[in-house]
Amino acid sequence: MPTQLLSQQFVDNNASCPASKRRMDYYDSRVSGLSLKVLPSGRQTYYMRYRDIRGKIMERKLGNAADMKLSTARKAAQDILAKLAMGEDPFEQRRTLKDVPTFAAFVAGHYMPYIKGYKRSWDTDETLLRNHVLPKIGSLYLDEIKRQHLIEVFSYHRETHKPASTNRVIILCRYIFNLALKWEVEGVTRNPTTGIELYPVNNQRERYLKDDEALRLFEALEASPNPLLPFIIAMLLLSGARRREVLNARWKDIDLDSRLWRIEFNKTGKTRHVPLSQGALALLAKLPRREDSDYLFPNPKSGKPFVSIFSSWDTARHKAGLKDVRIHDLRHSFASYVINQGHSLYEVQKLLGHTQVKTTQRYAHLSHESLLNAADSATASVPWDREAREVEGEKANALPRAKRRHLARQRVLSRNTPRQTESPPGSGEPPDGESST
Repeated sequence: MPTQLLSQQFVDNNASCPASKRRMDYYDSRVSGLSLKVLPSGRQTYYMRYRDIRGKIMERKLGNAADMKLSTARKAAQDILAKLAMGEDPFEQRRTLKDVPTFAAFVAGHYMPYIKGYKRSWDTDETLLRNHVLPKIGSLYLDEIKRQHLIEVFSYHRETHKPASTNRVIILCRYIFNLALKWEVEGVTRNPTTGIELYPVNNQRERYLKDDEALRLFEALEASPNPLLPFIIAMLLLSGARRREVLNARWKDIDLDSRLWRIEFNKTGKTRHVPLSQGALALLAKLPRREDSDYLFPNPKSGKPFVSIFSSWDTARHKAGLKDVRIHDLRHSFASYVINQGHSLYEVQKLLGHTQVKTTQRYAHLSHESLLNAADSATASVPWDREAREVEGEKANALPRAKRRHLARQRVLSRNTPRQTESPPGSGEPPDGESST
């Protein structure tokens, strides 16, 4: 590998390549690894030859001699040698930057194909990204996207949308960058959504049917021109299932012997089994069944599930004076019925098909009447009102004498009778006076 002291004059006037050779290399004796390569066409290019951090000999292009002076090429070569001495490979960094995708390319090439494989609502993600995120940051490379870029995206979205809607966009972007980190995408070393908090949401309604409202509702439903509407609404209230789960229910998924309803396609994407109560079984026994359809609630015209029942539902709820009750509130009502009967949140979670108990928490509404009864139970133990005590005394005096003596004797006995705190003997023998059989 012959070397010589390169000069700008030599590069401009003397450096050439014989026609018999494919290329002529001139190595600079001043800067190790710097070379000038000349082609028969006269094209001249500066190159840098070096050993990378693994000891492999590499040769990388610095620039065209027509655009780069020798002094500039030497300075670039010296900078490269200095970085190599520190364990850095600038050419590897440049290659890495070329591999960093834009946000739009990552979404199209990696994120969307991934979620289409498991997420039923992938089209919602696609719509949110296409309308609200990609126009703002789609052309930026992933390593260019800063927290401020995303704050601008979310703030702009919040101007025309409710907090809950903007939170969906924040969560979506956070998930995309978490996947990029998990998949070790080039250039992604952090999640720029870190530190961006969700907007406070105060739109969680606590609306559910009371007994008298349910009665009015079913009276209105029975007058509906849709003969299946009373059955559909009753199934929603008796099972706590989602609207689309009920509308798409099939007889083949109903196991009357085991009292189970198998729901394969649902919001979570996982098959779940809903216990069928006695009320649900009674409803199924009275439900008219079509021979040419496997659906529980087929549209009489098509035999397929109803696309929407809102029109007939809206008419019925207005007729019942319950215009603020939504179909989803029936799911709230089911959860409230179960909670008010003393069942646990865990049981409600399983019945509703929630993957997290946090989600179930909003459905666990005790009715106002239940709360009042619970609060009233403490009233008798707090005799703060003299008039109330006198009234109670008058009521007691009005009792027959024998009854008053019996109550007084009971109070004395309850105060004087010690609690049984004696434990059985350690030997396992019964206490004195008791039989072991």
